[in-house]
Amino acid sequence: MSRQLAIALVHYPILDAAGGLVTTAITNLDVHDLARSARTFGCSDYFIVHPIAAQRELVGRITDHWRDGSSGKRIPDRKEALSRVRVVDTLEASIAALGGRENVEVWVTSARATASPVSFEDGRARLATEGKPILLVFGTGWGLAQSVLDGADCALAPIRALREGYNHLSVRAACAIALDRLLGAR
Repeated sequence: MSRQLAIALVHYPILDAAGGLVTTAITNLDVHDLARSARTFGCSDYFIVHPIAAQRELVGRITDHWRDGSSGKRIPDRKEALSRVRVVDTLEASIAALGGRENVEVWVTSARATASPVSFEDGRARLATEGKPILLVFGTGWGLAQSVLDGADCALAPIRALREGYNHLSVRAACAIALDRLLGAR
């Protein structure tokens, strides 16, 4: 038996290239591709976290088109994947939707090294046990703000290539890799 796993894509508080706090914009590709990864790997929910109402409304228009519009009729698999999308204004709202802070484990991802990272192998083993639902949090821009990292119960080890140097995956790629490492067939 595996624990419930949901994912969240945070657009604020996010770092920019200089380390400042910013809000990033919603992208159509992130809406679609993370929803498809969530569905493929059996995640219960995909939360898109954005503080700006106009951006949340944009997600609503995208998902409505694919769930209820002509595209949902043409490509039912996409409709099913996008049915997992939940749009919220804060990370706390996504945690509340899963049962509240005392009932949810928050795991974060980062391309930067964090204190005491948990390997994907250990994360996979934890997922296989009974316990609280897990919210796996991904960041946009240059990564999650330190306040988000500090508030997590667990930080997964960064995804790294064998060859050192460049390490700036798209969040779509990082999400797919992380979910495969945690929930993929072996």
